[in-house]
This record gives sequence, C-alpha cells and structure tokens, in this order.
Amino acid sequence: MLEYPEGLPIGDGWVSTMDTEPVTFPYDGGEIGRAPVGTPELATRAIDAAVAVFKQVAALPSRTRRTLLNDVAAALEARREDFERLLVLETGKPLVDCRVEVARTIVTWQAAAEEVSRLHGETVPLDLLPSGDGLVGFWKRKPIGVVVGIAGFNYPLLLASHKIAPAIAAGCPVVVKPAPQTPLATLWLVHLVRSLTDLPAMVQLVTGDAAVGAALTTDRRVGAVSFTGSAQVGHRIARDAAPTKTLLELGSNAALVVAEDADLDAAVDAVLRGGFYASGQACISVQRVLVVEAVAEEFTERVLARLGEVVAGDPRDEKTRVSALIDPGSTRRVQDWVDKATSAGARLVGGGVDGTVLRPAVLLDVPDGLECWDEEIFGPVVCVRTVSSVDEAFDAVNASRYGLHASVFSTSLQTAFRALDELDVGGVVVNEVPGFRSDTMPYGGVKDSGIGREGPRFTVEELTVTRMAVLRP
Repeated sequence: MLEYPEGLPIGDGWVSTMDTEPVTFPYDGGEIGRAPVGTPELATRAIDAAVAVFKQVAALPSRTRRTLLNDVAAALEARREDFERLLVLETGKPLVDCRVEVARTIVTWQAAAEEVSRLHGETVPLDLLPSGDGLVGFWKRKPIGVVVGIAGFNYPLLLASHKIAPAIAAGCPVVVKPAPQTPLATLWLVHLVRSLTDLPAMVQLVTGDAAVGAALTTDRRVGAVSFTGSAQVGHRIARDAAPTKTLLELGSNAALVVAEDADLDAAVDAVLRGGFYASGQACISVQRVLVVEAVAEEFTERVLARLGEVVAGDPRDEKTRVSALIDPGSTRRVQDWVDKATSAGARLVGGGVDGTVLRPAVLLDVPDGLECWDEEIFGPVVCVRTVSSVDEAFDAVNASRYGLHASVFSTSLQTAFRALDELDVGGVVVNEVPGFRSDTMPYGGVKDSGIGREGPRFTVEELTVTRMAVLRP
C-alpha cells in the first residue's frame, strides 16, 4: 500500500482528525485501509490556508509552475504500478481500466505543464473611436483565486488531477475533496505534489460528507468550484455557491446511433467496449443504442452473440472487464431499474448478480419514462432500441435532459456532419465509442450534463480572469 502521513494535508503540514473510516475493496468487502474523516471546521481551515498563500502562488514564476507539473508527472510514472494496484482495490474497477486511468493522469499533468507557457493575453486596438487615440490597450490573464475541486469515485486519481493540475498551471491554490468511497489514491497524489514544492499549502485535501462539501463550496473567499458528480448534487452546488463561478461535469446517458450504412462489426465492437468498461461506471459509457430498422435485427443478433465475450469477475484479473460496482447499494439500484424495465415490457439478455458482480446486460426496447432509458444507469447495462430512421434517432438523443457525448456510426460524411450540427451534446464522436476522451480536448456537456469544460487548456482558461490594461503614455 502506498504510504503518506496520518491525518489530512492542510496548511503546511498534516492535521490529525478525530475519526477515520474504513475503505473497502468492492469485490469482496475487505478493508484495504482507513481514511481520515474531515469536518466543516477543517474545510474552513484549509480555505484559510489557501487564501493566505494565494498571492505567493499567483506570483510563482511560470518556470516554477511548469517544473512542478512535470515533476509530478514523472513521479506518477515512477509509481505507476503502485497507483494501478491501489485503484483496483479502492474502486473495484478492472485492472485494465485502472491502467488507463493512471496513463491518462500522467498525460493530464504533462499537458497542464505545457499550458503554463500559453497563458498570455493580447493587445487591443483602442483607437477604433477617437477617444482611444494615443492609448495603448492590452489584456492579460490572472488567477481567479482559491479553487475548490470535488471529484467523483469512479476515476478518483484522474478527476482530482483535472482539478489540481490546471489550478497550479493557472497560479491558483486548490483544495480538493475526494469522494468518500475513494480517498486513498487522491491522498497519495496530494502528498506527492506537496513533497515537490516549497509551498505545500498550494494543494490541500479535505475528506468528509456533504457538510464538508458545503463548507468548501459556500465560502465566499473561493474563486471557483469545480465539481464532478451527479446532476442533482451539481445543481445544488451551483445554487448554494452563487455568485462564485462553478464548473460542473455532471451525469449523462450517452447514446450510440447506428445508421443503415454503418460498419456493423465496428458498431458492435463499440457497444461491447464502450458499454461495459469500468463496469459501466463512466458517464460517457454507451447506455442507449439507437439502431435504424433496416439493420436492427442483424446488429442486435451480433451484439447478443458476443455478449459472453465481456468477462465478469475479479477486477485483479487482466481478462476481467466487468466487476463489482462501488458499493452494494449501487448494485441494488441498477438491478431495481432493470427489473422495472422488464416489468414494463423490455426484454433482458444477460444480467443477474453473481456474488458481488452484476453481470453485463442488454435491454431491448426499453420504453420512455423509465430510469434505464431516461437517467444515468452507471452500471453494466446497455439499452437497444429500433428506430425508423436517423432522423428519429437524433430526435431521441436530443430528447434526453442530458447532453455530454454521443456517437454515430455511418459511412456517410453527410450523416456525420449532420450529427455534428444537430446533436445537442458537448461532444460528437463518429465511428468510435462516445466514451472516447483525450485529456487534452475540451470535455463537458450541455443541459443537465453541466457547464464549463475540462482539459488543461480549457480549465486554465476557466480558472483565470481577463484583466484589461489601458495606458496613456
């Protein structure tokens, strides 16, 4: 197990907590460690410390911030396998997905380092009106202030890095709150970052419940709040934090459209890869599949014939693609949604619970108005529906209250560009899974899927403000 000091990294040191809670391995329920439990008072103390060092952090030379970010990336690379093993135990995700998470985390820190050199402004022509004659104008970007980052449980190391690394690049102190179920990898990450800088209070971490989150997000000294999680919680944070800037990466129920001219082998492969990675606990995993009637029967037969290829079992096994969800409550919820769908007339292929593992499932012809179709399943369940045309498919995609990613399989450029123009989502992926994400691209949604964009370049822009300068020489 990776080691770090006891307590919470607050201020320049580590602060003891009154309580600790067990962190368990979702696959067998065994305890893998204990995590310190923060309080609202400790959250306020962390904000105090962040405010106190803000001017120092903002004044750090670009080279210092870039060096720190690169050093963190190198340190993560050196402990790559340790982080992978810890993530498997902490999240219960299959090893293959944890390896991807660590690789993406390293890229995120490297990309944030590159953005430091791109943080600049522009001159402005003030003499477009006579009143501007003789004036010199330019703008520059300044750090927005203290950043609060709240990460989800499904990709704890990566999601925390998308908060911390851009904040450092922008010159902002950051206080991060990991999900209660998965604090250990983030604790180690924060310890690693603090060990590489002379300003440890630049990066702090507070664990705890919703009261701790409220103390962090409603403190008026905070410049921006970045949250990854459910739409319900994100909406509450946005209301309670106002007028503080909020960046919200919320839920989804990503759709995959199969047009009449699609490469069916590629589309089937995408459903099997994209619907069940991370045991379905990814906001852009394939949840809804809309297949044009002309190819629906053949496509569905191919998917069902290959469903057995998706191996369910122990996440430590390299062959496993689906394992236990984060906790038993999540498993019960997903199973309940599936049961409601079958009671309403949907046909179930696969599924069922094997020990702690919910086996991969495909639901055919799920009606509107049910959670499996309308909401975010966050489990290894894919819903397939036949539609009469691509038009009907696009209408169904847009009817959702969510709008994060969608994908379209077609050999027609016309269909591809129609999707780019017409689908009301943050990202359109053509002939690949909607779950494709490069950590350098702008990532975020519309509607109930959130506001703002992640990806170091775009987050740095979100975490800085323009300051205009007007000079009369």
